[in-house]
Amino acid sequence: MKKTLASIDIGSNGARLLIKQFDDEAVGLDRVRKLMFIRVPLRLGKDVFTLGKVSKEREEMMIHMMKGYKQFMKLYKVDAYRACATSAMRDSENGPKVMTRIKKECGLKLEIVKGSDEALLLVNNLVEKTDSNEGNFAYVDVGGGSTEVSLIHNGVLAESHSYNIGTLRLLSGRVTPEEWSEMENTLDGYAHKYPDIRIIGSGGNINRLYRLSEEKDKNKSISVKELQRLYALLKPLSLEERMKTFSLKDDRADVIVPAAQIFLDVAKQLKSDTIMVPNISMADSIVDGLYRQLRDKQ
Repeated sequence: MKKTLASIDIGSNGARLLIKQFDDEAVGLDRVRKLMFIRVPLRLGKDVFTLGKVSKEREEMMIHMMKGYKQFMKLYKVDAYRACATSAMRDSENGPKVMTRIKKECGLKLEIVKGSDEALLLVNNLVEKTDSNEGNFAYVDVGGGSTEVSLIHNGVLAESHSYNIGTLRLLSGRVTPEEWSEMENTLDGYAHKYPDIRIIGSGGNINRLYRLSEEKDKNKSISVKELQRLYALLKPLSLEERMKTFSLKDDRADVIVPAAQIFLDVAKQLKSDTIMVPNISMADSIVDGLYRQLRDKQ
């Protein structure tokens, strides 16, 4: 099978278009080729976590973006696509209305993915791409609106939970003490039930923190100690100082600190001292899952 496939991932902070070509007859790295990746700092969560809905201005941005994404898919002659939205659209009171408008004006079908399904999408991709078939692993995906924690035991998803704890929610003051307590208590239970848990981190922030770290190695991991150092370094700085000192864009400079805070709290509860960073994204999981679905139908 040779197919050009695309995924659209609309998160609470950014929206991404990923186009890949899959060729079962090719050899080595040519079997899967990344043709295009675009990220737009849409920041739906900035509206939803304060207003409870997508504002008219951001809705217009979304329509223009989706029309552009459709043209890129035409340019690359995409055979099939899947478009998913996560936490912000789940919580938005006008989410269904926005989806209907996207379908009508852009001709693209957008689906809102539940937190549990989001975790499953990510984990299915993870098991194929990392050495997580033996032992205990916690896959932790920190987004703008939610954090998904999935426990993998010997390559099988054993536990999974989605928490309304995300970077933009924290910045908006929308994370309750009860939500923090629930997450910490659950993770503490995981640590007792599944010993020696290794964390696999996902999301743009942990990828960026890894690149900022002084511990880059072939294993693509960052120690919790190094993450604490970066957190202490970044937190007191203003947005402008973070942008200038660490070459961060404005939509990364504000969320990178709460992301580090969430990862540090998760690592503490799971009693882990290292976070693996394999650079697996939701966009990859969506398009790779679409490929497997089409391949299995043959």
